[in-house]
Amino acid sequence: MRIARPGPVADRDWTPLTVANAGLAFALEMGMLAALCYWGIKTGNGPVQRTLLAVGAPVLAGVVWALFLAAGGPVVPLPLAAEIVVKLATLGTAALALYDSGLTTLALVFGGLTVVSVAVEYTAG
Repeated sequence: MRIARPGPVADRDWTPLTVANAGLAFALEMGMLAALCYWGIKTGNGPVQRTLLAVGAPVLAGVVWALFLAAGGPVVPLPLAAEIVVKLATLGTAALALYDSGLTTLALVFGGLTVVSVAVEYTAG
């Protein structure tokens, strides 16, 4: 089985599965930012630390995403295996943040959906 790198949006072959997965992937990306913000609010000690974490964690994740994983073409292209690992690690931080915030079930659902979405993205032509 050959794993293909998803191409730019305009060059992809869109099927009902890839369209649904693109919607799921976008929801996971937005959920990642929300989860990291929530984690920052719940984790910080005092208003300054809460604000820094609630803003800084999503910004850091967004910078990593923009540099290495942007849909229109990343600023820094990675080898396929590294791209998959960075995507799983970045989205995985959201699942860990949810777990650390006491939202265990949501963390498991988020993590599971992340694995499914990344698997579909890199295997469905």
